[in-house]
Amino acid sequence: MYMKSVTLDGITKMFGNAKGVEDINVHINSGEFFTFLGPSGCGKTTTLRMIAGFYFPTEGEIYFDQEDVTALKANKRNIGMVFQNYALFPHMTVFENIAFGLQVRKLSKEVIKEKVQKAQSFVHLEGYESRKITELSGGQQQRVALARALVIEPDILLLDEPLSNLDAKLREETRVEIKRLQVELGITTIYVTHDQHEAMAMSDRIMVMSQGEIQQIGTPQEIYNKPLNHFVASFIGESNILEGEIKEITDEHIVVDTGDNTQFKGLKENCSPNLELEEGKNVLLSIRPEIIEEGEGPNSIQGQVQLSEFSGVSINYIVKVGNKEINVMIVNSGSDVLKRGDSIKLNIPESGIYFMDDRG
Repeated sequence: MYMKSVTLDGITKMFGNAKGVEDINVHINSGEFFTFLGPSGCGKTTTLRMIAGFYFPTEGEIYFDQEDVTALKANKRNIGMVFQNYALFPHMTVFENIAFGLQVRKLSKEVIKEKVQKAQSFVHLEGYESRKITELSGGQQQRVALARALVIEPDILLLDEPLSNLDAKLREETRVEIKRLQVELGITTIYVTHDQHEAMAMSDRIMVMSQGEIQQIGTPQEIYNKPLNHFVASFIGESNILEGEIKEITDEHIVVDTGDNTQFKGLKENCSPNLELEEGKNVLLSIRPEIIEEGEGPNSIQGQVQLSEFSGVSINYIVKVGNKEINVMIVNSGSDVLKRGDSIKLNIPESGIYFMDDRG
């Protein structure tokens, strides 16, 4: 099945004087699982609705492959969409809900039956065709919504926070199921979520958004390990963000003074692309809690435990170092858990420090 790519070229959407999104430029490859990620109100759903044809951009163009669809009505775009609230018809059966889009297209009863049965098998709903929507669990309703979106054989699948109404265990099961379907069908999928764990687990690439603007586009590994700015570093997972001043630049290393008579040496290659290296310049250091080691090393610091949390797999500490608090995650090796007030020696590996421009 051939799937289309999506290109947003300079997309801006205004709601009166209020900005929805501004100057969105992105190309989504055919067959890619691409996620819009950001907090509520960042513009991710607005962007998705413009791709669907529910909103028209104030500026810019939208292309499916090479076709300009900016002014094309939603029902002409051949997209499948799963909404946050599923938008199912409660008075209809499972079969009737899934078949709705095919009936609108005026296909024969035989073709509709065949396609609906195929869609049901995709989402493991065989034998449910005569059930009413009100007789289904939340997870089953979500699968009906997914089947209804897939049955029309769309060029592009759009999912707007589809797991937000499910409990934690069901969210995880359904997340795996959606990714399995996407891989098997090879369908171009654009997914909207505020949940960074979902985005990291499912996506080929992620577009992080804030206040209607793109903050970074990249693979989950790039977004996590090489954030472009403070917002991305703090929004994706946990990160210790330290402010400092560049004291020395060598061929391979950068030395930064973070105050409290503390200096850190990191690798020069671990710099945000927009960071201009210059001695005396202020920078931000992003240090993930799981990178920090207990013990001696080239970037050793002494601290005092403020809070400890045993989670089984790991021990999470908040450690006071000078006038800063640092989050630390130590893999559980069976050793004793330190208590509040205990001293702890930590080391931050050179490879675990990522340098960013303090201007964002």
